[in-house]
Amino acid sequence: QVQLVESGGGSVQAGGSLRLACAASGRTFSQYTMAWFRQAPEKEREFVAAISRSGTTVSIADSVKGRFTISRENAKNTVALQMHNLRPEDAAVYYCAAGSGLGLPIRVHDYDYWGQGTQVTVSS
Repeated sequence: QVQLVESGGGSVQAGGSLRLACAASGRTFSQYTMAWFRQAPEKEREFVAAISRSGTTVSIADSVKGRFTISRENAKNTVALQMHNLRPEDAAVYYCAAGSGLGLPIRVHDYDYWGQGTQVTVSS
C-alpha cells in the first residue's frame, strides 16, 4: 500500500514556473514507477511524465517536452515535477501516481495508487 500526497500547486502567469512535489508513504517507494498526470475540466486525465524505479529513465509527454522535468529521490520517498514556461493550456489538476508494472506506462489504468491532486492555474 502506498499513499501519495501532492503539493506545490498554485497560480502563475504564463511563462512562469512551478515545482510540484509528491511525498509517498511506505518503505517500498523505490519499487514503483512514478508518474504525473493531469486533468483539465471536462477533459480526460492525461499523461505528463514518468520516471523509472531507479530514476535513470524518464518519459515526457510531447506537449510538455522541453518545459517539464521529472525527478525522484528514493531516499526521501519523493518525486517532483519541475514546470517551466507554463502556458494557459497547462492549467489542470495534477496527480501523482505509482505503478508496479514494467516500463514507463502512459495509461491511467497502468497505475495502482493515486494522490488527491493539486491545482495548477495559469493566467494569460
